[in-house]
Amino acid sequence: MALSVVDLYRDILPKTNCKDCGYPTCMAFASMVVSEKHPIKNCPHLTPEVIEACEKELAEQYAAGKWLKRDMKEDALRWAKEKSASMKIKDLPGRIGGKLIEKDGKPALELPYFNGRIIITPDQITHKDGSAMTRYEQVFIHIHMAQGGHALPSGKWRNLVEIPNTVSKVVSMVDHVEKPLIERFQGKIDELTQAALEIGGIDKHDEFPTSDVAMLFTPLPRVPVMLMFWDGDEADGFDAEAKLSFDDTITQHLDIESIMFLSERLRELLCED
Repeated sequence: MALSVVDLYRDILPKTNCKDCGYPTCMAFASMVVSEKHPIKNCPHLTPEVIEACEKELAEQYAAGKWLKRDMKEDALRWAKEKSASMKIKDLPGRIGGKLIEKDGKPALELPYFNGRIIITPDQITHKDGSAMTRYEQVFIHIHMAQGGHALPSGKWRNLVEIPNTVSKVVSMVDHVEKPLIERFQGKIDELTQAALEIGGIDKHDEFPTSDVAMLFTPLPRVPVMLMFWDGDEADGFDAEAKLSFDDTITQHLDIESIMFLSERLRELLCED
């Protein structure tokens, strides 16, 4: 069984982005192992048995030239397209929302995405104006298409740590989402509120009055996200805190990697100047 970048990252590596291997993320390390023959043993968190098994598999695919110096983004997109290949456009509104339209004489889905809209056809996914989406965004949408269940949001909120099988992602959530939000918006509550409103956030402070900011986002029709922010108070010894919460149906619509992509994308949009 060959090990693609996605396989290595998803099934073998710890996914903690600890940087102990010398690379900033586990995905970057996986890319170097698969495409540049970087030694997998340089990850200090793998057992000798796992390393030995992986080295055997990797040696075979290196010899066959498989995935060497390939475009890893394209590899991830191809894998995601395969996952969603069985989905019919006409069935998508019942699974992930949106509305059916016609594009170039063929059925297509117009789907709300953050504060804009995207168009999904059997051949491609683009913004409504026809501009290209990044390949990682396309991967995200294809996975949502493949996994999207029929469940509507329940209104019951859960933090990442409360979602099964997310232990390895909690550190990444803190480092790549919560800390950057705190660094950007501590002492700037009005700026956070304005940034959230500009990307389609709905103010829910009246429902969560203990927080300084409570904003509801609907990046996808059936995937609501709640951001709660508490500003720090040096006089009382309280540090600022930022938390994302997800509807308890989230895992019917996204896998864990996609939840993290969604969270980091939301942070990017909020922190853009």
